[in-house]
Amino acid sequence: MSSTSRITSAGFIVRSATPAGAHRERDTRDLARAIRLDALRMTSAGGSSHVGSVFSMADILAVLYGRVLNVDPKRPDWPDRDRFVLSKGHAGAGVYAVLAECGFFPVSELTRHCQDGSNFSGHVSHKGVPGVEVSTGSLGHGLSVAAGMAYGATLDGREHRVVVLMSDGECDEGSIWEAVLFAAHHRLDRLTAIVDYNKIQSLKPVPETLALEPFADKWRAFGWHVVEVDGHDHAALEPALRARTATDGKPTCVIAHTVKGKGVSFMENTVLWHYRTARGDEFAAAERELLAG
Repeated sequence: MSSTSRITSAGFIVRSATPAGAHRERDTRDLARAIRLDALRMTSAGGSSHVGSVFSMADILAVLYGRVLNVDPKRPDWPDRDRFVLSKGHAGAGVYAVLAECGFFPVSELTRHCQDGSNFSGHVSHKGVPGVEVSTGSLGHGLSVAAGMAYGATLDGREHRVVVLMSDGECDEGSIWEAVLFAAHHRLDRLTAIVDYNKIQSLKPVPETLALEPFADKWRAFGWHVVEVDGHDHAALEPALRARTATDGKPTCVIAHTVKGKGVSFMENTVLWHYRTARGDEFAAAERELLAG
C-alpha cells in the first residue's frame, strides 16, 4: 500500500446520503495534509506547477469539503448539492485531490494528472471529472460564474449555496468588481466568495503589483458581509465559511489570510513556487516535511 493510500484511509467515513445530503466525517487536518501530498506528487509526476498556490488554499478546501459543503460523492449531479467554483483555476490540482480524497473518484486516478489523454488538466476542468462544476483558468471569471449560479438558484427558488474560491491577484480585474456589485444588488445571500489572500501573485508580492488595501473595506462598501480569518486555522475557518446564516440578505466575502506554499518550509512566502516543479531532492524534502507534519 502506498503512503498516499494510507493517508487516504485514515479516519475517513462516507455515509449514505440523507434527504439533506451526504454527511462526511474526517479530521480536516488530515485531509489538508493529504491534499498537499497528492498535489505535490501530481505536479511532480506530470511536470506541472502552481504547487504553492495549492498549498495556500489546502486548509480552506479541507474545511469546505470535510465540514461545510452539502455534496454527495455518490451523486455528483444531485440537484440540491452546494456548488463550488475554483476561480483560481491554475491551482486545480488541489480540487482534484480533495475530490478524490472525499470519494468522488479513486485517489489512484490522480496519477494521470497532466498526462497525455487525461481529463485531469493543469487548469481545473469539469470534462469527465465528477464533482467539478466548471472549467476555469482565465482569471477574473469565477465570481461572475458563481454569481450567475446563485442568481439562477434564487429565480428557481432553490436553497443550495454557491461558494467560489478566488486568488488575491485576480481581484486586480474589473470583472471581479462588476460581479461584486451584481451580487450585492440582487441580495445573493446564498453566495460566498473566499479570497485566498496569500499576498503573492504571479511575479511579485500583491502590494507591489496593484495594492488591494483597504481590502475588507472595499467589499463592505460594495454591500457585502465580510469576515477576515486565518486561512490555516481550521477552528476559525468553519464558522467563517458558514457565515450565510447571519448576513441580512448580503452575499459573504471571507478574506482568508494565508501563506503561499504553506506546509513546506522552503516553499513558504516565495514567488518561486508559483511556477517551479518539485523534483529530485526538492521533492523528497517537501514530501518528508508533509509526512512529518
